[in-house]
Amino acid sequence: MNILVKGRAAQFNPKNRFEKLEIAYPDDETSFNDEKELSKKMTTSFFKGYSRSIVATNDSYDIGFNYSFNPYRGCEHGCIYCYARPTHEFLGFSSGLDFETKIMVKENAPQLLEETFRKRSYKPDLIMFSGDTDCYQPVERKLQLTRKSLEVCLKYRNPVSVITKNFLITRDIDILKEMAQKKLAVVLISITSVDKNLTAKMEPRASTPERRFEAIKLLAENKISVGVNVAPIIPGLNDEEIPKILKSAAESGASFAGRTMLRLPYSVKDLFSSWLEKEFPDRANKILNKIREMRGGKLNSSEFGKRFTGEGPVAESIIDLFDISCKKFGLNKKHFKLSADNFIKQSDSQLTLFD
Repeated sequence: MNILVKGRAAQFNPKNRFEKLEIAYPDDETSFNDEKELSKKMTTSFFKGYSRSIVATNDSYDIGFNYSFNPYRGCEHGCIYCYARPTHEFLGFSSGLDFETKIMVKENAPQLLEETFRKRSYKPDLIMFSGDTDCYQPVERKLQLTRKSLEVCLKYRNPVSVITKNFLITRDIDILKEMAQKKLAVVLISITSVDKNLTAKMEPRASTPERRFEAIKLLAENKISVGVNVAPIIPGLNDEEIPKILKSAAESGASFAGRTMLRLPYSVKDLFSSWLEKEFPDRANKILNKIREMRGGKLNSSEFGKRFTGEGPVAESIIDLFDISCKKFGLNKKHFKLSADNFIKQSDSQLTLFD
């Protein structure tokens, strides 16, 4: 008997690959007595995350940044395709509903970031905000950890690149504008579709496509370098929308664009496949077969240099469509270079934002 979890993309918790114990109950051992009880709403729980560091170092040559910053683990946006879902298993949770409903909050993230900048060993460089989960997910409206951390970056003149799918980023235009004037900030708005019905199913708690395009417009009007990230591209589901997304983004003020093919590591394969069968039963097999075509016969490939692009005719046709569309709509003509040359080193005797 299936239980519909309202407002969530994942509908179950797959087994944590690090856990050994699993107990399964027969289908007839259910406490539900009628169809009305088969639909339930899950609330989100927040937990204190105790971290000694906040800046993660990346050494993968195909990522494009050395540092990433994530004040939250887990993400209430609930994107069914999110490649970060399996990281929740390291916390003893599941990559399914747990990832969307059990959020770890690093309350001391701004302080930890400032401590990082004050270390003699720190080498100033670009920091990616949201290298894992979205730093502008709904709880940020109240906690403001991302805003406070941007203030730290501005104080020390450390450049940032922010990627989000939430209109909430416009709240921080005042900080981002000042950073942009100093060549310290660039923003990417992630857009998967112009179809709000699709995004409501695929990214249930993220901003609508219209709001994301509006965010691009507001950022551009404030002279903040802003682009669109078409990600993930799912062959057979949203790849045909690439020209529409890029056209609308360019008209809104985006000056550059990026792309990423769908990645389905570990249990995300099962979550995404189950979601497809539920939401698009008539197209599920076709979509999964196209994914296999660009992943060497599998649903995922973690090979460096190919994991973000895919390979084969399906991937090549998508990349061609993206490149042609970018050229048509005037995207990626200019290159923005952020600078850490003016990073301000503070001595331990100087006051911090939090003293």
